[in-house]
Amino acid sequence: MTQLVLPLEMRSALGRADFIVAPGNERAVAFVDSYPHWPAPAAALYGPPASGKSHLAAVWAEKAGANSIEAAALDSGAPGSIPQGPLVVENVAAGVAETVLFALLERGAPLLLTAQAPPAEWPALFHLHLPDLVSRSRALLGFALWAPDDALLMGLAVKLFADRQLQVPESVVNHMIRSLERSPGAIRDFVARADAAALADKRPITLSLIKDLLVDPAAPSLP
Repeated sequence: MTQLVLPLEMRSALGRADFIVAPGNERAVAFVDSYPHWPAPAAALYGPPASGKSHLAAVWAEKAGANSIEAAALDSGAPGSIPQGPLVVENVAAGVAETVLFALLERGAPLLLTAQAPPAEWPALFHLHLPDLVSRSRALLGFALWAPDDALLMGLAVKLFADRQLQVPESVVNHMIRSLERSPGAIRDFVARADAAALADKRPITLSLIKDLLVDPAAPSLP
């Protein structure tokens, strides 16, 4: 029996039970699970794209009743517009509104930030100029999500396919993982390509389709 491929809306499963725990992220998961018994009110999750930072931040936001905002949306001219109470600030990077970020760190409310780099590196990497923010960044608790092993990559691929309402044989997923760059981002992008190709060709995701995509970098992809 082959799998019927339907153009269904993709919805990511972002609950705690959907998060894949592995050696490369277990300290971050343990910290989030320990809320509200944190040793400090603020912390950062860091790691490469698609490593699970936003997923784990969403888990905490649900648990803490927190609002979420992109760091790029922080407006240095309107600090009063920032939601009160627990807050997630996603994707801290160069150009962040330093005065607002410092105010968030100072206010003492629960705060979880995400970034690609550890907070101790933010002052130099993001060219922070506010001395107090530089000090707070270097002292901020940071938890890594990276170094995926085979179990995590396998679990991630299965989850990404499931998010797209697809069930793909384990042998097919294994071949895909062995053939791709060992990063969550590469797995995410390839799953999107496989889904797009299956829809375009009206064929199930089989070993044959995966092999075709691996030798054809021009195959279609979805956002």
